[in-house]
Amino acid sequence: MASGGEQPGIGVGTWAWGNQFLWGYNPDRDDDTLAATFRRCLDQGLRFFDTADSYGTGRLNGRSETLLGRFAMAASAEERDQLCIATKLAPFPWRLGRQGYARAFAASQERLQGQMKRVQLHWSTARYAPWQEGPLLDGLADLIRSGATESLGVSNVGPKRLRELHRRLSDQGVSLSSLQVQLSLLAPQPLQPGGVADVCRELKIDLIAYSPLALGLLSRSGNANAAHTRPLTGARRSLFRRLEPQILALRNHMQEIGGNRPGGHAAVALNWCRAHGAMPIPGLRSCAQVDAAAEALSWQLSPHERAALDQLAWTSEAARMPANPFQSN
Repeated sequence: MASGGEQPGIGVGTWAWGNQFLWGYNPDRDDDTLAATFRRCLDQGLRFFDTADSYGTGRLNGRSETLLGRFAMAASAEERDQLCIATKLAPFPWRLGRQGYARAFAASQERLQGQMKRVQLHWSTARYAPWQEGPLLDGLADLIRSGATESLGVSNVGPKRLRELHRRLSDQGVSLSSLQVQLSLLAPQPLQPGGVADVCRELKIDLIAYSPLALGLLSRSGNANAAHTRPLTGARRSLFRRLEPQILALRNHMQEIGGNRPGGHAAVALNWCRAHGAMPIPGLRSCAQVDAAAEALSWQLSPHERAALDQLAWTSEAARMPANPFQSN
């Protein structure tokens, strides 16, 4: 993963690679662009790619993994060695017991052409099927011990559950490498005292921020730079219409901070996550977006700038992204 100074680097989210419902993916139009995007990521030093076996709409389920596997195999052997492709396996109701992920893991590795280096539990079942989660996690630990993949992470887990999962893995001699949660200026809850950010620091778990640009809302300047955005459709259009009037003060302050720095608004939002010790994984679908994300690595927020953004993020009138329904406590 790319890094700048002592702060975390920046990774790449690939939720949109295959998703038609929210992102309007079209293979005939988008696949060549995504191949170029992947190539530009490597050229810019972005090495961490996050995906999931459920990414892709309908018949295109798993498409994100398929594309990543194809693009990775087109890179050189040296570049592949430097990659960390991490996938998340969904704890669907029919995936039961210690071997519940066996077929799913094999299918993901096949789509990724053997390039998966981290496997992740996509979400906790503690709120609705607590008996399901432990055996599934034990099965993932078996994969690490057997050498089938290199590292293990979890996603959408709160501080209490994170401690419990860390303890369960530690008892088996397996490290928990990372936790990813929704984290942005419009979703700062993980940074609350005693929240997952504090637990990650205590337990030396890498914190990964997904949706750091709030589905693109925080990278828009107000007139939606056409080089970085497509026309909004569906659920995103509705969400943006609701939230944009509420973030004018935040957007103006982001302009003050980022106006004369590389990467603009997107870099401000990404560097706010990095300043709090989290690696952001923005969704990147074009070379222009890759370049903007990479530019964020050339500078960091000052403590004063971070504090000012914190104040805007935590004000009682602040806009909030919808909470992930699978997030545990």
